[in-house]
Amino acid sequence: MGRRKPSSDGPINIDSDSKPEPESDLKCSVSGIYNIDEMSKHRTCWMHVLAFSKAQRQSLGLRETEEIKKISPCFLTSCPHRRRSVRSFKTKYVNLEVSRKTQNQESKACAVSRRKPVLVSRGCRVSRRKQELDSGTFQCYFESLWKSFSEDKKTSFTYLDCIWFSLYIKPTTKDKVLTWIKKKHIFSKKYVFVPIVCWSHWNLLILCHFGENLESKTQRPCMLLLDSLEMADPRRLEPDIRKFVVDIFREEGRPENMDLLRKIPLLVPKVPQQRNDQECGNFVLYFINLFMESAPQTFSMEEYPYFMKKNWFAYESLDCFCQDIYSSAK
Repeated sequence: MGRRKPSSDGPINIDSDSKPEPESDLKCSVSGIYNIDEMSKHRTCWMHVLAFSKAQRQSLGLRETEEIKKISPCFLTSCPHRRRSVRSFKTKYVNLEVSRKTQNQESKACAVSRRKPVLVSRGCRVSRRKQELDSGTFQCYFESLWKSFSEDKKTSFTYLDCIWFSLYIKPTTKDKVLTWIKKKHIFSKKYVFVPIVCWSHWNLLILCHFGENLESKTQRPCMLLLDSLEMADPRRLEPDIRKFVVDIFREEGRPENMDLLRKIPLLVPKVPQQRNDQECGNFVLYFINLFMESAPQTFSMEEYPYFMKKNWFAYESLDCFCQDIYSSAK
């Protein structure tokens, strides 16, 4: 039976008694629930979060739905005198973090980017619309990228769904997320990718050697937080990240000392920065791609930041990568 396509400005009905299906059966596309062009306008508001959860058969009850609507309001369907896009909300948030001089510079840069499309090699162009990745589109591109890696390469890595962290920080969905994470067996992997989307901005959290002894001198666990918009202050996520890690260990019944867990290093390398306010999702995908190619067998903080530096990659390479991933995901 086909699903009824709900109205873009009405509530989404989430079955409170539906059960999550096996991970292999999860679908990343939200096109069966919303027209994808319409959904891209909503980015990460409550409509997109709930539609994406529905597509993945992850059950959210009425109470949880209402909680998400309060925390992640939709600015496209509010009162006429308050209508504004998610992008304008993001711009307002970022502008609070920078000086007036920097704001003027950013405005000029954005004006230039609107007049000129981003050029890539091989005569390809990346459209403005494709640069803005909502959670459903991001997950589709990511899964296409993941399939491109060899099975041998993937043995040391795993990943969490791109909306799990956002759902974790909401009290009503926290326990569900921890249950889903437990099935990923992250303590048997060297590296765990955790894409994070908060305030309409993408970051990449990488958990390193979480199965090792917290007091080890050679393979001590640590975390990496890669942010292509440093001026937005990636450290603002640290309190939630540390609670997230502690709860993951508790859910697994691990015996580690909680004081040691709270002291796991969170490293924030200075990585290449995005050129406009739309590229953060593309940067996260490219961070994942390059990290898998170059990650050491044992991550040592003595040699940090390794390859993760300001000149980690050329922007032309990023543009070619984006074009390739767009094409392969079609």
